[in-house]
Amino acid sequence: MFRSLSWPCQLFCILLALVYPVAVASTDEGFEQWKRQFRKEALSQGIAPEVFDRAFAGVNAPDQWVLDKANYQPEFKAPVWQYFDNRVQQRAIQQGRQKREELKPWLDRIERRFGVDRDILLAIWSIESSYGAILDNQEVVRDLVRSLATLAYADPKRSRFGRQQLIAALKILQSGDIDEGHLVGSWAGAMGHTQFIPTSYLAYAVDIDGDGRRDIWNSVPDALATAASLLAKNGWRTGETWGYEVVTPNRKLPAGRRTLAEWQKLGVRRANGKPFPRPADKAELKLPAGPDGPAFLMLKNFRVIKRYNNSDRYATAVGLLGDQIGGGSGLVHDWPRPFTPIDSIEVEELQKLLREKGFYDGEIDGKAGPATRKAIRVFEQSLGAEVQGYPSREILERLRGGR
Repeated sequence: MFRSLSWPCQLFCILLALVYPVAVASTDEGFEQWKRQFRKEALSQGIAPEVFDRAFAGVNAPDQWVLDKANYQPEFKAPVWQYFDNRVQQRAIQQGRQKREELKPWLDRIERRFGVDRDILLAIWSIESSYGAILDNQEVVRDLVRSLATLAYADPKRSRFGRQQLIAALKILQSGDIDEGHLVGSWAGAMGHTQFIPTSYLAYAVDIDGDGRRDIWNSVPDALATAASLLAKNGWRTGETWGYEVVTPNRKLPAGRRTLAEWQKLGVRRANGKPFPRPADKAELKLPAGPDGPAFLMLKNFRVIKRYNNSDRYATAVGLLGDQIGGGSGLVHDWPRPFTPIDSIEVEELQKLLREKGFYDGEIDGKAGPATRKAIRVFEQSLGAEVQGYPSREILERLRGGR
């Protein structure tokens, strides 16, 4: 192809190709080959050729951001107090109560149809997407087709999951519920206000606002109804709670499920002093923070919440947050901590003060995550104090004193 050029020009072109190889090939050839094979698989499962081609238009290489997220290994598992403080916190409670009033007609309608407690749905919405706030964060939400294709092609541990979810995502596009430009989600495929993966969306999605589309990205009623649909279809018991905070005579009680009446005979009582309303209900004793923390008797609805996310911590956080959105007063016995706690609004103040002093450049969100705790440790080092990294009242007062 260089024959029509002079030798100096030929040499220049060769050198240019060596220095700027990306300009010669802007696509990943291995990925393109995988995409051609996957297209055959998708068409064999009923995906129309034009749907596939529109979905993959411009998707020419894996997304390294997705792989970085998939391979990220946190330095430590969050201590129990941090997990709950970042989810069952004052800002989330206030917003939940506000949403409860704003959405009352829709929540009435959803409760009538599915029988699921509105406060549990609001708590799920809060924990999953901060009442939709994460949907505007491009650091969290990306093109779903490319994310799932990246997992299917380049992540051996999640390849099967990626392929399965990608086929489901294409079925969502084919249904017309959302278009290619708005089909977005997390690196792992969670979508919309209530963070459904595509296969769960296909199983439970609901169009309650009546516009002909099951739109959990843009319609809050559809998103909350879809969460209610999941819980209802997995056995939610209408009019019943998820669990009770309790006090026990000791922490060596037998394991397993027993009726509340049987637990009562073993000396277990509700922490707020009230009686159990249905003594025949069966429950299991849980100690999320070990023998020094609060104790709970968990009922059937606790296990149903775990069908949303199979984690005891998650289901407990949903239950506790839902109770307080509904007007409850919170725990009688708090989580054990090695410091004096502050509420989420004070954590926001702490983050702002750390930022003012040049120790923190993260979000002001009232959540004491790894970045906040790292900033606290650096601040403590600057003082020559013991390095702990706790969002404590003592640290907040030190920050306030340095204004």
